[in-house]
Amino acid sequence: MKTPYLKAFIAFLLFTFSVTLQAQDYDGNYRKKVKTLDSTIETLYGVISGDAGERRDWKLFKYLFTDNALLVPIGKDSNGRAVPRFMTPEDYVERSGPFLVKNGFFEKEVARRTESYGALTHVFSTYESFRSSKETEPFARGINSIQLINDGQRWWIVNITWQGETEEFPLPDKYLEGE
Repeated sequence: MKTPYLKAFIAFLLFTFSVTLQAQDYDGNYRKKVKTLDSTIETLYGVISGDAGERRDWKLFKYLFTDNALLVPIGKDSNGRAVPRFMTPEDYVERSGPFLVKNGFFEKEVARRTESYGALTHVFSTYESFRSSKETEPFARGINSIQLINDGQRWWIVNITWQGETEEFPLPDKYLEGE
């Protein structure tokens, strides 16, 4: 084998070995985070949370979702009508990621309602939002409607739709209590 081919072959082997190690690390470290419904929801909240300047693990964030997953915040248009805004997990990282890291953001689950049928699970997860880990009073609250599937190997988030609490729509007591 000539030297240029040998160098290329060695480079190819090193690259393949590196990718294999990264994939094993990716699956090994991340797989346990989606093993149970609880670990998946905890990971969702944990991965977006952090103090100002704290990096987030966006690879882990994206690992939580199916390929065609959507994140759908509900807002209001100029006429006051409720309207959804659709984002992929990648869109969320691009739009919200820099803000979360720059300003700090913590979202904590305070109550949960879960319904399941077969591989399908729906979670109504009530949250409180904080700007730092030291805050005790949330600046916002709301509900995440999280649709998940379990393929027998792990949990996948299919979609998340959320709406923040407003004067018009205060959180009902039944969504502030655990199951």
